Amino acid sequence: MTFSSMPDMKITPGDAQFMAQAIRLAERGFNTTSPNPRVGCVIVRDGKVVGEGWHERAGQPHAEVLALQAAGELARGGTAYVSLEPCCHQGKTPPCTQALIHAGVSRVVAAMTDPNPLVSGKGLSCLQSADIKTSVGLLEAEAKALNPGFVKRMTTGRPWFFSKLAMSLDGRTAMASGESRWITGPEARHDVHRLRARSCAILTGIGTVLADDPFLTARVADTNLERQPARVVVDSRFRLPPTAKLLTQPGRTLLLGLEAEAAKAQALQEAGAEIHFLPAGLDGRVDLNAAIELLGELQFNEVMVEAGATLNGELLRDGLVDEYVVYLAPCVLGDEGRGLFHLPGLELMADRFELAIKDVRSVGKDIRITLRKV
Repeated sequence: MTFSSMPDMKITPGDAQFMAQAIRLAERGFNTTSPNPRVGCVIVRDGKVVGEGWHERAGQPHAEVLALQAAGELARGGTAYVSLEPCCHQGKTPPCTQALIHAGVSRVVAAMTDPNPLVSGKGLSCLQSADIKTSVGLLEAEAKALNPGFVKRMTTGRPWFFSKLAMSLDGRTAMASGESRWITGPEARHDVHRLRARSCAILTGIGTVLADDPFLTARVADTNLERQPARVVVDSRFRLPPTAKLLTQPGRTLLLGLEAEAAKAQALQEAGAEIHFLPAGLDGRVDLNAAIELLGELQFNEVMVEAGATLNGELLRDGLVDEYVVYLAPCVLGDEGRGLFHLPGLELMADRFELAIKDVRSVGKDIRITLRKV
C-alpha cells in the first residue's frame, strides 16, 4: 500500500477500510461504464458511512454525485473516499469537484490521480483551493487494477490488449482437423464470457471467423448485460460473408481492411458492418499498430483478443498484447494439433518470447494462468 498526504493530513485507522469499500463499489460498473473509468465513492461522517455510489454508465452521474445525493446534509463536514481523483471539467456531466465543495465535505481521499490530462492533479488542486483537505495514494495499486484500459488509453492513446487462449496439456488449441469444441469445461467457458462482458471490444482475425462463424457476444446468465462488446475483425481483403453471424448480433461490428479492397466492402457495409480503411504493413496486410491506434481513437479501453495462431503470433511478435489469459485443460490433443502462436523463424532459445506469471487459479476442471510481458 502506498499513501502520500498533505502535511496536515491525519490518517485514521478506518481509511483503508472505507477506500476498499469504494473500490468494491466501483467493481459494480465493470460491464457498463465504457468509455469512462469504473469509480466508487463512500461518504463517511463520524466514522459511519452516510452515502455511497458508483459510476454506472457513461452520461449518467458520477460516483461522487450519487454518494452525495445518498448522504444529503450528512455529507457536510464528512470525508469522501473516491477510487479515482474527482473530475474538475465539464463533460457530459458537471464537475464532481464542485459537487463536493457545494456539499461541504471537509476531506477527500483519492486512491489515485486521474490519468486523464484534463483532470490529472487539477481536481485535487481545485479542492485544496476550497480549503478541503486532500490525499492521494491509498490502495493505489488496487484502484489502478480496476481500470487498466482507461489508464493506458489516457497515457498512451492505446487500449489495454489482453488475449484469451485455451490449450491442452500439450499446448494445442485444436485437433489437426481444426475441431476445437470443447477443450475446456463449462466453468472456464462461463469465465470467458465474463471477460467478454467487461471488454469494450473483441478482436479477431478473418481466418477465425471463416472457420467458426462465431457470434462473439457475451452471454452471462446471471448478469444484466445492457451493452455488448464491439466485434472487431482484422479482414484485410474484406472476405467476411455478409451472412456472418456476428453481423446479426446487437452492437457494433467493425471491419479493418485495406482501402485497395474498398469495392468488396460495400456489401458488408450494407449488411451492417462499420468499415475502417487502414494502411498495410510489411506483410501486405493491415498494419496492426495502426489498428490499435484506431481502437484507441474510438475510445475502447479494454480489447479482448480471441484469435487463431496467425494473428496471435503477429501480436506477440510485435509486443502488442499487455496480458494473456490462458486456460489449460487436462487433456492431450496430439502433436499434429494446432498451436497457440504461428511464429516462423524462431530457432534459438535466445529468440524466445518470455512472459511473467501473475496469477494461477482453478476454474472448474481447468487452470487459468494470467501472464504479462516481462
